[in-house]
Amino acid sequence: MASQGLDEGLDGASGAGEKAAMRILILGGTTEASALARALGHRRDLACTLSLAGRTADPKPLPLPMRVGGFGGPEGLAAYLRAEGVERLIDATHPFAARISRSAALAAEAAGVRLLAVRRPAWAREPGDDWREVASVPEAADAIGATPRTVFVTVGRNEAGAFARAPQHAYLVRTIEPLDGVLPVPHLTEIRARGPFGAEAEAAFMRERGVEVLVSKNAGGPATYGKIAAARALGLPVVMVRRPEKPAVTCVDDAAGALRWLEG
Repeated sequence: MASQGLDEGLDGASGAGEKAAMRILILGGTTEASALARALGHRRDLACTLSLAGRTADPKPLPLPMRVGGFGGPEGLAAYLRAEGVERLIDATHPFAARISRSAALAAEAAGVRLLAVRRPAWAREPGDDWREVASVPEAADAIGATPRTVFVTVGRNEAGAFARAPQHAYLVRTIEPLDGVLPVPHLTEIRARGPFGAEAEAAFMRERGVEVLVSKNAGGPATYGKIAAARALGLPVVMVRRPEKPAVTCVDDAAGALRWLEG
């Protein structure tokens, strides 16, 4: 329903006549970037490209031209913006993708390109939540404690290896991509799945597997909130990794806000 509303809000701007299409680069990899891509796919007055980091081997198809891979830091991104004549840059990357967000801010300033960041609100602690907030994934591994436990880890493949420092636990690790040996511990169960995940299904999974601790990044958004609601319902502790600091730039919460910014 949300994407339908986004599309309807753009119909009036699709006949731009002789005006040259405005070139836009979207740094994606999130549900917000996908929603934006779907909303902009039919626009003839905009020439949009969606850029992905390449960490997911089989990304979902979207109706925009796509490039995959890094730019070579802020200097490389600035050079790309100039070479492609990009007029607007939208940083719709993951809340924990701090490096590319810093590169985007520096590159946009260097190239004289207007920048917008799409940053979904973080999850807020609710009554009944038992959160132990930490600043990093390695700190999360330490926060589980010395006593062996069954731990449900949902921090993504790239940082799962940090839990090798606490090999006494039994780990259930859910990722989109295979771990490929990044977490060498004696008690490991890999679960490959892509959200969204509902609260009831998450609670059933945690009960069935005997989960005692949940480890999560504070990604925000509804797609993976089910595990947080499930942990609350089951009375389980959550080791929650706080978001990293990001540059102070113009921000909106979602794809609809990004579309309003583009129209402005």
